[in-house]
Order: sequence, then structure tokens, then C-alpha cells
Amino acid sequence: MDDRGYVQVYTGNGKGKTTAALGIAARMLCSGGYVYLGQFMKGQDYSELGLSKHFKRLKHEQYGEPGFVNGKPTEKDILLAREGLRIASEALLSGKYDMVVLDEINTALHFGLVGVPEALALIAARPAHTELILTGRHAPEAIIEAADLVTEMREVKHYYSKGVKARVGIEK
Repeated sequence: MDDRGYVQVYTGNGKGKTTAALGIAARMLCSGGYVYLGQFMKGQDYSELGLSKHFKRLKHEQYGEPGFVNGKPTEKDILLAREGLRIASEALLSGKYDMVVLDEINTALHFGLVGVPEALALIAARPAHTELILTGRHAPEAIIEAADLVTEMREVKHYYSKGVKARVGIEK
């Protein structure tokens, strides 16, 4: 493992933000590293929930309801996200993980479920050896500025527009 970790952001309206983060996490796991995956605003049964059966060095937790946040978040959405940020902070600061993925945190920031100052404090407190990955649409400018790498996924064409639903193993 390299000694230095970086902050990566995957954002934008295109497909592939979580997929990119999971791919990098798989690389870390296959190289012998330890990964913490915290998913904000997700409580649904996604295929990646099975990853920890295959990778013993992966800790995976979700902080959300089974449904999506549509419009105004509920008080429970806010509580789950804030508790998730607390748990993710403990994981990051523990020094046990070579990589911490905060999936959909940018979307949680956009909806006001957690605050940008708290996310920036977490980035600043990151142990130097830990790679930190933040995903989700609407990454705030302050998060983009704090990152070392930012990739924006742009939708050019998507089969959803033809009525194709999310498929197990591909989108969920």
C-alpha cells in the first residue's frame, strides 16, 4: 500500500458514481486492504450488500430508510444520516481502514441531512494513509475544493428513458 491516501469525489447526473467507488473498493480489498463502506440515504436491498460475505476485510453499513427521499426529508431521514455521519467518522478516525467510502453523502449534503461544515471537518481529520471516497449527485463546491480528485459523471444516454427499471446486479 502507498503511504498517502487522497480524497476522491464522484458526482454528476450520470450513472456510475457508486459503481466507481465499489470498483476501487474491490481493488483495495483484493490488494489486502481494509475498507469501510457507509451508504447514506440507502436502506434498500442492493446487490452490494453481499460484498461482505466475500470480503472479510469490508465493513458495510447503511444509514437510511428503504424508500427514497422525495422532496422534503423526514425527521427520521435526518436522524439516520446524522447518526451515519457519526458512525462513519468513528470508522475513518479509527485508523483501521485503508479506504472509507461515503456513498451518497453528496446527496445527503444537498438535501441538508448533514452539514457541509461537518463533512469538511471529517475530510480535514482524515488519517493521512486513508483514501476517502465521497459519492452522490450535487457535490457542494466546498467538497469539490477539498478533494484531490473529482470526477463528474454526465448522462449522455440512459435506458431509463425507455422505461427500463433498475436491474439486480446492474443498478441495484
